Amino acid sequence: MAKQRNLHVVMFPWLAFGHMIPYLELSKFIARKGHQISFISTPRNIDRLPKLPPDLASSITFIKIPLPKIPQLQETAEATADIKNEDMPHLKRAFDGMESELTRFLEGSSPDWIIYDFAPHWLPPVAARLGISRAFFLIINAWFLAFIGPLDTMINGSDYRTRKEDFTVPPKWVKFETNVAYRLFEAEWMISASQDNTSGFTDFYRMGKSVLGSEAILTRHCHEFEPEWLKVAEELYQRPVIPLGLMPPSCVEDSDCSDETWISVKNWLDGQIRGSVVYVALGSEVELSQSQLTELALGLESSGVPFFWAMRKPSESSTPSLPDGFEGRVERDRGLVWKGWVPQLKILSHDSVGGFLTHCGWSSIVEGLMFGHPLITLPFLVDQGLSSRVVAQNLVGAEIPRNESDGSYTKDSVVDTVKNVMVGNEGETLRDNAKKVSGMFRDKELHSAYVEKFIEFLEYHRS
Repeated sequence: MAKQRNLHVVMFPWLAFGHMIPYLELSKFIARKGHQISFISTPRNIDRLPKLPPDLASSITFIKIPLPKIPQLQETAEATADIKNEDMPHLKRAFDGMESELTRFLEGSSPDWIIYDFAPHWLPPVAARLGISRAFFLIINAWFLAFIGPLDTMINGSDYRTRKEDFTVPPKWVKFETNVAYRLFEAEWMISASQDNTSGFTDFYRMGKSVLGSEAILTRHCHEFEPEWLKVAEELYQRPVIPLGLMPPSCVEDSDCSDETWISVKNWLDGQIRGSVVYVALGSEVELSQSQLTELALGLESSGVPFFWAMRKPSESSTPSLPDGFEGRVERDRGLVWKGWVPQLKILSHDSVGGFLTHCGWSSIVEGLMFGHPLITLPFLVDQGLSSRVVAQNLVGAEIPRNESDGSYTKDSVVDTVKNVMVGNEGETLRDNAKKVSGMFRDKELHSAYVEKFIEFLEYHRS
């Protein structure tokens, strides 16, 4: 069968760098096959994206659509990294205001495909009217989408689960044995996502309409790791669910880091014993309370395990602070707190690192396991709790125990989990298993084959 002419594909991610970066990586794969990409976001977000490789500069065009100004957002706020969690509904309302400009662009450029995120519930009908093929790209894994449930549940709120307790067990449409479910303190998010329409629409409605209007669902998943969830999603949504593989990054993608920063970080890591350091990073959007920060800090200090803590740079005077004297005490001993961006891939690849304390963002899980590090999990947001259960179920990490009702944890629970995973006899299985799966997680050839198959789907698909 003859290949279709070279395609014009539009990419439209949600306004979060954890979404924009996977969309950009997928754009590079598609562009390398000879297709043209129009990558759409706001001006400031595009200016903050990594620079394109020279060979792709003519194949990927960045299209800047201004974010409509609303009083509740600062002038410079264009991404989730620019706002507090409570301002998220305002960012979604502003994002909805991009509809008219995006529609004008689509009308004028007549692309073959548009690949879009969970938030623009209004986009699929516009694209369908213009004869544009549509794919919904979920930048995480299939178990999250499958746990949410059928389209009727998302769009109309007709869920048999009405209490928080209902989300602490796997849903009825999951027929295989699994421990993947929310803790009681996490389940509040499921209630909020189905009921909170402060932005004009609930998150579930947005996602449901995005899936309903798609011709395919793309997910960062593979058949080699938790494959059953792909089948559940396909049965629920009655459309192709196409795994893109795990899209493991390369260390060269950390090249935006200044030489001075990496030299300082590397010098500290070089002074540590091989495999002894736990790397601590909770992502750019987790906002710890004062008690959460204090207990984590004191737990790391008391564990006796060397640690490198990449901490989100404080942006507000009210930001919780580390315990008095903490940094001085640990720097004299065996810990370093780095406030600001660091080259995570380079750190994880360093010989002195032997474990990763993570918030369980899907990208961080992939990056930790591709280097064979057991995970110490401390999830906070949206999908992270489910992913933490998957990590524990596969015996490649352990979760810091927390109060089931309010999610609080103590320094002792941090100490026990860190010591167990890093040096304890019970953690030996976790350390061994993490090393065993690393080959699959970092297998570029395996995961590139998934993307190749997806691009063929784009090329030969007919609406």
